Amino acid sequence: MAGPLDGIRVIEIAAIGPGPFCAMLLADMGAEVVRVDRPPDRDPAGWPRLMGRSRRSVVVDLKHERGAEVVLRLVESADALLEGFRPGVAERLGIGPEECLARNPRLIYGRMTGWGQVGPLRHAAGHDIDYIALAGALYPIGAAGGPPVPPLNLLGDFGGGGLLLAFGIACGLVEAKRSGKGQVVDAAIVDGAALLTTIVHELAGAGFWEERRGANLLDGGAPFYGVYETSDGEHVAVGALEPRFYAELLGGLGLDPAELPTQADRDQWPELHDRLAAAFRTRTRAEWTAVFDGTDACVVPVLRPSEAATHPHNQARGTFVPVGDISQPAPAPRFSRTPPATPRPASRPGEHTHEVLASSGFDPDEIAALRASGAIA
Repeated sequence: MAGPLDGIRVIEIAAIGPGPFCAMLLADMGAEVVRVDRPPDRDPAGWPRLMGRSRRSVVVDLKHERGAEVVLRLVESADALLEGFRPGVAERLGIGPEECLARNPRLIYGRMTGWGQVGPLRHAAGHDIDYIALAGALYPIGAAGGPPVPPLNLLGDFGGGGLLLAFGIACGLVEAKRSGKGQVVDAAIVDGAALLTTIVHELAGAGFWEERRGANLLDGGAPFYGVYETSDGEHVAVGALEPRFYAELLGGLGLDPAELPTQADRDQWPELHDRLAAAFRTRTRAEWTAVFDGTDACVVPVLRPSEAATHPHNQARGTFVPVGDISQPAPAPRFSRTPPATPRPASRPGEHTHEVLASSGFDPDEIAALRASGAIA
């Protein structure tokens, strides 16, 4: 099996961050993704490109007078294209939605930006932290009395960006199968990050959210939903929200509920937190993991990324897989009938230029001429 997107062809205009992540997700699910890389002299070498896995690469100089035509020829046999330029750049290069849809009216044209295609900030520079700040997603994250804490770039670039665009492209493909018509998917990280805060707005609307950090049920304010240090300087995560899970938590810690403030007494949460923290500091992370193993107390060790692959549960599920000589997260979600193949290592830029162009209808003389002109490499 090659995954549920087997038979779908996607052209990826190389970018950084959320764009490659989106393309990786589509390739993981079996789509044939062709990455259009920049010429080597304009594409500085970086770290191993895990997000470049499972796709072929062609090098096209989009600033060359013949570069756009190469991409448009590739588009003719594609189902989708994704790009991550600022608004207007793809149009200036000659590969914008109008040109691409003229060549292939069924094409799903995916656009990945931080601020979106419209709005007063659409041309402004920005990064994950800026987008999630304006979306209201950064403010609630952090300890009580402290500043907001950036959650890496998981919430914006990947959760609210690349994943959102992959979902949008998949939706567009489904609709195009019914209508026979393509369309543009405008995936903005600020929109996706805002979408991910729906639960905050729901709780606030119900009167269950205080607009300050470390004071709410899910932001570390509740003593039964947070992170505690253990005697060896490690940490465990506690998510004992429901009363019966909370009862198992206290049982594992050896604490008598009658001697503690009640779980629902928000005024006493600081005292309850101190009591739980003192208990957790009496044993190591491994010892507490053993105590709570097999219980419904919702207590697990906080693992480093380098430790996650060796946890028995992750090993049993194959949550991480070796790709080349690097262990990395496996494709997800799982499919019962069309499971995706094991990912392939990232290609070198331009590794498949001749192969891809030949399979897309370019004859040998055309390819030789394009190479000689510098339009491809």
